[in-house]
Amino acid sequence: MRSIGIFYIILMMCIPCMVNAQETNVVQLKGRVVDENQEPVAFCIVKVEGQPLGTTADVNGHYKLSFTTADSVAILYNMMGYTPRRRVLKNPAGNLTLNITLKQSDTSMQEVTVAETKRQMGSTQELNTKDLQRMPSTTGNAVEELVATQAGVSTHNELSSQYNVRGGSFDENCVYINGVEVYRPLLISSGQQEGLSVINSNMVEKVNFSAGGFEAKYGDKMSSVLDITYARPTKWEGSVQASLLGTNLYGGYGNKKFSFSNGLRYKTNRYMLGSLQTNGEYKPSFLDYQAFLSWMPTTKWQVDLIAYISRNNYDFKPKDRETNFGTLEDVKSFKVYFDGQEKDLFQTLFGTLKLTRKIGAKGSLSMAASAFSTHEQETYDIQGQYWLDETNGDEQLGVGTYMEHARNYLNSHMQTIKLAYDHTWSSHKLQTGLSWKHEQITENSREWEYRDSSGYSVPHTAQDLQVIYNLKSVNDINTNHLEMYAQDTYRHESKVGILSVNYGARLSYWNWNNEWLFSPRASIGFVPKDCENLTLRLATGMYYQRPFYKELRDTTTQDGNTVVELNKQIKSQRSFQVVTGGDYKFKLSQRPFKFSTELYYKKQSNLNPYNVDNLKIVYYGNNCATGYVIGADMKLYGEFVPGTDSWISVGLMKANMSLNGRSIPQPTDQLYNLNFFFTDYFPGTTRWKMTLKACIADGLPFGPPHTGLEKNAFRSTPYRRVDIGMNYRLLNNEERRLRPKAIKNVWLGVDCFNIFGLNNVSSYFWVTDISNHQYAVPNYLTGRMVNGRILVEF
Repeated sequence: MRSIGIFYIILMMCIPCMVNAQETNVVQLKGRVVDENQEPVAFCIVKVEGQPLGTTADVNGHYKLSFTTADSVAILYNMMGYTPRRRVLKNPAGNLTLNITLKQSDTSMQEVTVAETKRQMGSTQELNTKDLQRMPSTTGNAVEELVATQAGVSTHNELSSQYNVRGGSFDENCVYINGVEVYRPLLISSGQQEGLSVINSNMVEKVNFSAGGFEAKYGDKMSSVLDITYARPTKWEGSVQASLLGTNLYGGYGNKKFSFSNGLRYKTNRYMLGSLQTNGEYKPSFLDYQAFLSWMPTTKWQVDLIAYISRNNYDFKPKDRETNFGTLEDVKSFKVYFDGQEKDLFQTLFGTLKLTRKIGAKGSLSMAASAFSTHEQETYDIQGQYWLDETNGDEQLGVGTYMEHARNYLNSHMQTIKLAYDHTWSSHKLQTGLSWKHEQITENSREWEYRDSSGYSVPHTAQDLQVIYNLKSVNDINTNHLEMYAQDTYRHESKVGILSVNYGARLSYWNWNNEWLFSPRASIGFVPKDCENLTLRLATGMYYQRPFYKELRDTTTQDGNTVVELNKQIKSQRSFQVVTGGDYKFKLSQRPFKFSTELYYKKQSNLNPYNVDNLKIVYYGNNCATGYVIGADMKLYGEFVPGTDSWISVGLMKANMSLNGRSIPQPTDQLYNLNFFFTDYFPGTTRWKMTLKACIADGLPFGPPHTGLEKNAFRSTPYRRVDIGMNYRLLNNEERRLRPKAIKNVWLGVDCFNIFGLNNVSSYFWVTDISNHQYAVPNYLTGRMVNGRILVEF
């Protein structure tokens, strides 16, 4: 009995120890979180249900978590924009590996916040694209209009989808669709002529944008990168949108191996052009069709095909115009009666075929072939009889006639073959590429302008008849371009924080001028462990602007006749850039916000100066200037109203150049730029949604036409505009409870463009009297307008 008692006492003493040993059993859990495309879900929150323990996946989606348990536990995976997952582990012990795939969420509350919740470690940010179809749009190019609201980006023409980034011209922006570079027409000179861009917003899945300091895999441009990824549908879907400005049709189908999407768009801005001060018969007609096919015959092979065709017509017969301008004390009136017409045509064909082969679990090899072809013609014969008067008196400042003539024809063909290899291992992601481009461009242009003031031609010599401007260009190029790039992205998480380093270089050769370019680039991103809401970034590199056809055109004037010759000695423009900044996430009134700021400096050399008239850029055709750009961009993004995303972006900038020994502002010099994008729901309902876009931008330098930049002694008035869009959800059938079940949503919309009716200037018409006094008459943009829309989603 005594031995039994002793055994009982020992057993009672061991039981608590055994229980404690079971409770302190440590489990080491690791794994990777990816999405349906096997892309990492960076910064996914991984927690143990019912315990305060948790961690965050790194930028590669890898996570590690240690916890103790005596029974089964549930692991929670949560990331905004994705459907949360819950996995139960029965009696876990020791080292375990658990890989998770998250599906993107389709709920409306999550879809408005998915893009901005992804942490930006490099110089490229992913923009929110979920409300593109319901945004007020004047051009029909919703992606470019979204980009124009970002920090560092400005636009001065609501009729155009072109934008300037941190002091760069329209030609300094790279645009990619599924990794293939696309181009814009070369002869477009005004927003009235511009039709639909190649990007179809209905087919877009991701929009990545960089305003500077971008990676080596992107091409030889100096300002920005817009990288578009088209969506691969996983089921039947479609939409129909109609408004006073055009119609969009979209349809798509997909499964695990095959997807096909296509869009048909028609745009006519006749209604908008009717608000211009020049009265006449406007007949714009812009039509395009685009298709994207993706096929995975096996788990290792993938075939992608994009086909695009567009035809943009612009016919115009002006009738008359009356413009009042000046100050309150000195108001002038400019009246013109027109005769003649303008007929423009822009046709574009674009296609790409891409084959991708997965090599192992972490590598891929792809080959892409693409072709881009345009046929452009700009023809006009327009005569105007004009009167320039003082409205406060009877004095007549000028009376005369002018005639403008153009027969401009251009054909361009670009073919590209690109080989790319990507490989991921450990904490590295290697990306390499080799491409060959062939460019063939043929131009036959002739344009002139005649001025007659009070019966005398301008310029007046008293001996012969001369026109004020006369240009002839008959040229062609046939060149080859070779480029290579290699870059690595290294990511590491330590006790100090998360570090991301991207470094790489580009090497290219152009046989037109036998120029080799070497462009090293690097960027660093860091998230301190003690302050995970803060992200710091630094990027630097050497960037080049390889001349395209317009930059080659060098003019020579003799006896009043200007002839265009192509400069074979021209070099690429060069820009050394440093960009530093960061993001800070915080909550205000329990709503998420993010403040971003970047400081940048560009040291420029071998600049090819240019004049800007509306959208027409005319280059000097030689490297004769140096310059710099310095500035700061700030953006506040968050839920100003619960459940909706809004942002304010502010940019301050100085762009200067040294030309012919003089220090002058660059054509894009802009002291300030403010963009405001605001969304809101009506109180008590989510059926009504309001979107407001506002822009205030400093005016740009300008001077008399057909003169050098040294004569740009004036600055245009600031660009100010406010657009409001109202959307009403007439039918909500997300759960397919109503018939017909094929209809998902029906939205009705009303837009008010330029709600305050502000007069913005696109360019100036210069009137010269016989005394050689010149008057700059502003060409105003569109006034206040109302647009109606209907959107049906399937």
